[in-house]
Amino acid sequence: MTVHKTSVLVLDCADPVGLAEFYATLFGARIRIGDDPDFVEIIGHQGVHLAVRRDVGHAPPSWPRPEDSLQVHLRILVAPGDMDEAEREAIGLGARPVETHGGSGSRAVRVYSDPAGHSFSLAGHPEPSPHGPN
Repeated sequence: MTVHKTSVLVLDCADPVGLAEFYATLFGARIRIGDDPDFVEIIGHQGVHLAVRRDVGHAPPSWPRPEDSLQVHLRILVAPGDMDEAEREAIGLGARPVETHGGSGSRAVRVYSDPAGHSFSLAGHPEPSPHGPN
C-alpha cells in the first residue's frame, strides 16, 4: 500500500512574512502562520501551496550568471492571453525581470526574480478543454 503524500515547495529567505505576502497577493491566496513564525505557508484555491522559511544567513541566488546553475525555480502557468497582465501584476508587487535571451526569443516564458531573489517564470499554458484531454 502506498502512503498518501503531498508536498510543498519551501523557499528560504530573510523575511518570510514579506515574501509570503508577495506570493499570496500574486496568486490571490492566503497566508497561514502556525506555531513557528519563521515558517509561513501560502495556500491558494487551485492547488497553490508554497511555504517560506526564515534563513538568517540567506543570500539571494545569483542566477542567471553563466557560472551559476539554476537549482530550482517556480513556473507559474497562465493563459497565453493573460501574460501581459500577469507580468504587470508580478512587477507591481516587486518582481524584477531577468532577461536570459538577450532580448530575443519567445515571450511565452518570462523570467523574474521575487523580492528575495528566487527565480520564477510566467509561462503561457492553454486552458484545459472542458471535454478533457484530446
